Amino acid sequence: MRITWKRTIIAGSIAAGLGFGMAAGDDYFEIGKNLEIFNELYKELNIYYVDETKPGDLMTTGIDAMLESLDPYTQYIAESEMEDYRFQTTGQYGGIGAIISKKENGIAIREPYEGSPALRSGIRAGDLILEVDGRSTKGLDTEDVSKMLKGQAGTPVKILVQRNNASPELRSITREEIKIPDVPYKGMVDETGKVGYLKLNSFTQTAGTEVRNAVKELKDQGASKVILDLRGNGGGLLREAVNIVNLFTPKGETVVETKGRMADWDKTYKTLSEPLDADIRLVVLTDTGSASASEIVSGALQDLDRAVVMGQRTFGKGLVQQTRDLLYNSKLKVTVAKYYIPSGRCIQKLDYAQHDSTGHAVVRADSSLRGFKTRNGRPVIDGRGILPDVLVEEPEMPKVVVGLFAGDVLFDFANQYYWSHDSIPPPGTFTITDDLWKDFTAFAHTRKVEYRTESNEELKKLEEAAKRERYYDHAKEAFGSLRAELNPDVGQELERFRPEIQRLLLSELIGRYYHRTGQAKAMLASDPLVTRAIEVLNGAEYEGILKGTIKPGN
Repeated sequence: MRITWKRTIIAGSIAAGLGFGMAAGDDYFEIGKNLEIFNELYKELNIYYVDETKPGDLMTTGIDAMLESLDPYTQYIAESEMEDYRFQTTGQYGGIGAIISKKENGIAIREPYEGSPALRSGIRAGDLILEVDGRSTKGLDTEDVSKMLKGQAGTPVKILVQRNNASPELRSITREEIKIPDVPYKGMVDETGKVGYLKLNSFTQTAGTEVRNAVKELKDQGASKVILDLRGNGGGLLREAVNIVNLFTPKGETVVETKGRMADWDKTYKTLSEPLDADIRLVVLTDTGSASASEIVSGALQDLDRAVVMGQRTFGKGLVQQTRDLLYNSKLKVTVAKYYIPSGRCIQKLDYAQHDSTGHAVVRADSSLRGFKTRNGRPVIDGRGILPDVLVEEPEMPKVVVGLFAGDVLFDFANQYYWSHDSIPPPGTFTITDDLWKDFTAFAHTRKVEYRTESNEELKKLEEAAKRERYYDHAKEAFGSLRAELNPDVGQELERFRPEIQRLLLSELIGRYYHRTGQAKAMLASDPLVTRAIEVLNGAEYEGILKGTIKPGN
């Protein structure tokens, strides 16, 4: 076994240096001592373990396990993962511009981005990727194929694809620098032509600029009120969150403060420039997927009484990460501080310093929560994310819909329809007719749609208990009859939840022809949260909510 000890020697040198130079503090002594122990253990394992070891994998496992004991946001980023990290912070990568997914018969194109090299080359949703540059994708997972497709902008890649069991076709594509927009859609959404809407999906380095440009464009179209949609936005760069708040609030406002273990991380972030529009009516949409930077934006605008927040309670991530450069082009993303929005509250929900019996971080106890006030004196609390001013609960997704998604029934039907129909009417005019619905239900009946209901899950538990207590054989026939009664009939379920399923099917079909822009145009008209936001923006309720003089009707 040949082993390179460079990393081990470096670790030992660091340990020795820490032990010598930092012995004044008990913590530093502990760091030095344990680094020496770990260094020796790592060396002995690699020399004497009975089977051949992979030193790199062994070290990565140790690092990941150590960081896992802290919080899920503190992560080691190896050199090989740097491209993914760059994508998270910039929204850019070199590639063909397509989402891929694993299917039973291989790796498929899930969605080619609008205007992407993949789309221009003729690749479409549903195409199977058989080979990349002559290498078969059989047996590979999506991560492997994704790495094969990505590369330096300007470099060629040859992809062998197959559509609907037709003869495979070779596509030659030149990779480009793909930028996923932070604002994928903007437009007017009400009949009066006064309410503009923009969707913000991420907080990369261009988020502030994209939101500014979108709001300016909406204002040029006549918008005097704006809906900012942060649903499903998991966050990103803190500075971009400050920049977005700055678009709607005066210069010099405190947006967020960070406080950490080290004084270097105690910082106050204020708005640095004059606002784009400090008076325009503003509603911010949130849900449980709105986190981190999304919560800074929605929380700061709520605390400053600058916008009405509407939707569901946000995720509750009040932690700040910074990256530290490590050896060999790797990085450590580490949680360095908590952030506090203008009222003084930290919205962090989970306490990662405390764990339950299963090892999971605990939710902060209600007794530990504190009350705060917005600028106008409205009560808010910490430790629970951002509670919207207007709470609009999302209806639970029907179980049959879960089964349709899990079985790719909607996805595959849309592909089949697209392959046999050259065009459909524009978004807003295309609808699911009775004939089209019949075609879909017939297609669904050819597929295995599996899903679990609560009643079936409870029946399984009852059966297990009956077996343990030895009553099952006696009641076997009764259990069988009950199971048959409780098993959902897919045909009946499709009809029972037809409105919900039709809406999803409409989105899937429009996406094939008009991509995400078309989907947004078609779906916003029937979005209940957008409809409620328009009502608030166009009525007296808006000012009353911000002043705290009325309780909104949810």
